[in-house]
Amino acid sequence: MKRLFYAAACAAIMTCTGAAAQQRAGSAEGGISAEMLAEISKGYEGNAADKAVKNALAGSPISVLAVNADNAPMIDTHFSDRVRTKGITDQKSTGRCWLFTGLNVLRAKVIDKYDLPGLEFSQNYLYFYDQLEKANLFLQGVIDTKELPYEDRTVDWLFRNPLGDGGQFTGVSNLIMKYGLVPANEMPETYQSTNTSQMSTLIKTKLREDGLDLRNAYAEGYAKIAKRPKKDAGRLLEELDGQLQAMKVQQLSEIYRMLVICLGEPPVEFEWTRCNSKDEIVSRKTYTPKSFYEELIGDNLEDNYIMVMNDPCREYGKVYEIAYDRHVYDGHNWLYVNLPIERIKEMAIASIKDNVAMYFSCDVRKCLDLKKGTNDVANLDYDSLMGVDFGMDKKERVQTYASGSTHAMTLIAVDICEQTGKPVKWMVENSWGPSSGYKGCLIMTDEWFNEYMFRLVVEKKYVPADILQMLEQTPVQLPAWDPMFASEE
Repeated sequence: MKRLFYAAACAAIMTCTGAAAQQRAGSAEGGISAEMLAEISKGYEGNAADKAVKNALAGSPISVLAVNADNAPMIDTHFSDRVRTKGITDQKSTGRCWLFTGLNVLRAKVIDKYDLPGLEFSQNYLYFYDQLEKANLFLQGVIDTKELPYEDRTVDWLFRNPLGDGGQFTGVSNLIMKYGLVPANEMPETYQSTNTSQMSTLIKTKLREDGLDLRNAYAEGYAKIAKRPKKDAGRLLEELDGQLQAMKVQQLSEIYRMLVICLGEPPVEFEWTRCNSKDEIVSRKTYTPKSFYEELIGDNLEDNYIMVMNDPCREYGKVYEIAYDRHVYDGHNWLYVNLPIERIKEMAIASIKDNVAMYFSCDVRKCLDLKKGTNDVANLDYDSLMGVDFGMDKKERVQTYASGSTHAMTLIAVDICEQTGKPVKWMVENSWGPSSGYKGCLIMTDEWFNEYMFRLVVEKKYVPADILQMLEQTPVQLPAWDPMFASEE
């Protein structure tokens, strides 16, 4: 009986396997047959309207032809509530939006507090340490996973992502609290800091080589230890770990050299003259980067802010933590509270009314009219152009990788309807230069905000008590490779 059962099972498996192989080869039902092709080709009728669209698309971008002429008038640019800001920054050909956004939030506070004519912090200074810290994060991660096979998901993720431009607010807070700030003129941008791709490629290549050397050194050392008496194993493993750490320091010194020759050497001390908006000298002092930060801002960025998120795919009211998603090895993983969009709006409005800008991220390219500087769900009509319906809601778009947070900006304004008390539109300060969008900003309708806004960083004083209590939860751990948590660029 057992033999008969086993034979029947094998036959069933072979039948299924054969069917699967046939299907993969396209010979089974499920492939596109000649009859099916004849049927689906009826989707293009070739009538006058189809030909007109086809001819237009042959010589023009889809996004240009999809512009909705009925939505041509410019959105009203007046706002009921707006944070006082000065100046527009430009991240140029880099993925540093998270860094520009975080620094723009802080500089708005400092300009207003000290009545400054303007101020820009050095993005290059913090970017230098961001890249150095990320290099250390990768190398230490390699050491931490040295016993795992290359096929392990974490090891694979590390070597796929040794370093990059992107990031989020946790990186801003950790880097500033560790290294301080300097004015832009003390460590100005270089060609490499504004065009990072080639430098980044070289550093990533070197880091991958260094990671291999660390893993090989461990494998060789462990093989030798295995041949020694067991009583010596503990001491020898500690010595091996020490050797790996020494290797890492040497490897980081090479990365440091690459960063200095590309970005410049970070200042350790500088003189700064503070003037008021009338260009009158108020003070002239010598600072270190940390004393400069402590005097001008002094907030504990790691404790005074929380990140909230609107992710309809996950349970609201829960705290989530993303593994390995930090800029500094000895810093904090990305932590956020998932909330309905209306709760997030309440905090955003409270902050703006108190003249405090916020770190904000969204799927910026969706329904974007960059010439006008507007994000409006009515900007582009792909349905009419293509003759198909694009009907997914926000949850479905996230689930199917059709949408996610791609860019960080500084939320600075909201327009609230007097009759309803509800927001009508929002405005963000972008980091694409003053000639981009609407005077360097983007104006977003509230409907667009609902569909494509994802993250906001808010000072805790604007956060209701029930949301603050959620931070006491044990966070739900999410993997570093979760597609919803790609870094903003």
